[in-house]
Amino acid sequence: MTIKSAEFVISNTNVAKCPKDRIPEYAFIGRSNVGKSSLINMLMKRKDLAKTSGKPGKTQLINHFKINDKWFLVDLPGYGYAQVSKKKRAKFQSFIEDYFKQREQLVCTFVLIDSRHDPQKIDLEFMQFLGENRIPFCIVFTKADKLGSAKLNKQITAYKKKLLNFWEELPMSFITSSANSFGRDEFLNFIEQVNQDVAKDFN
Repeated sequence: MTIKSAEFVISNTNVAKCPKDRIPEYAFIGRSNVGKSSLINMLMKRKDLAKTSGKPGKTQLINHFKINDKWFLVDLPGYGYAQVSKKKRAKFQSFIEDYFKQREQLVCTFVLIDSRHDPQKIDLEFMQFLGENRIPFCIVFTKADKLGSAKLNKQITAYKKKLLNFWEELPMSFITSSANSFGRDEFLNFIEQVNQDVAKDFN
């Protein structure tokens, strides 16, 4: 897939105010500081489409970007950021759950995982939530450039083994690096294929 256009459309905390366009939608979510904004910018080949920050928790809204006038990329708030107040965390959780349970255009969620870290309880619980609500998702391992290939493979193998304690079948996964664009083509080709597969559902 070639990215010809990537345009910001709207930010909000109300699912009812999300775009009405009947086109496929892909959500990006993960723990704060997982490299979500950098990944989005890498995929779109834009430096500042998604706002990056040295301070985790920058994204606090549902952000819709229309890509190639054919599909939406949705940048969602990170979860598990301790320095955000409990009141804000509760608000995030509420509208994030509303989004996942109500958004009919959503065809796939990308759950971002820092490839350097062992499985975290909050990530496993979030994937469980998606599974219980029959929301299709893929796992995206980020920051692959931070590890040597042997260590990276060991980490991901261990992560998948842990997941098999909870899942009979593993979701599809991608290995990415925003620093060197590793995994970009595979990622975008997957979205293109899904768009073709679900096209009839949006006619």
